[in-house]
Amino acid sequence: MAEHASSRKGLSIRAAEIAVAFLTLALGALVTYTSYQLGSTWGPDGPGAGYFPFYIGSLICIASIVNLIQAAAAGHPAGKRIFVEWDALGRVFAVLVPAALFVVGIYLIGIYVSALFYIAAFMIWIGKYPWYKGLAVGFGVTFALFLMFEVWFLVLLPKGIYSVLGFIGY
Repeated sequence: MAEHASSRKGLSIRAAEIAVAFLTLALGALVTYTSYQLGSTWGPDGPGAGYFPFYIGSLICIASIVNLIQAAAAGHPAGKRIFVEWDALGRVFAVLVPAALFVVGIYLIGIYVSALFYIAAFMIWIGKYPWYKGLAVGFGVTFALFLMFEVWFLVLLPKGIYSVLGFIGY
């Protein structure tokens, strides 16, 4: 028997549109603010460094406010429909959160240690591999990347706080 659309539980289209409108509004405000700090006026020698980004950020803010008003309108027909079910959204966040932690980890502990944790964690948690296989592949891939970039190509990648161990990085 088919499940009715009304019995599904998840994030509504209206809620998703409002969240995206707030996100783009924040992005536009950030661009506008930093452009203003850089100099968003037209000087005697031409436009300031933030002149064009200031107006682009302002347009993003205006468009975001219009989208927010439209999404918040009570009579919006798609507002009650489900955008994504909670289970599917949970699977998205199961990949998104570790990826965000990986990016933060690059800054704190460097790309190689972060890559080791990221690869091993995904193999163990998502792939259901035994811990020793996850760690072995994590170490192997990380060591191969280290050799390739640092030793053979002489490309310095971010090493975080462990750069004091003898390898200079940023």
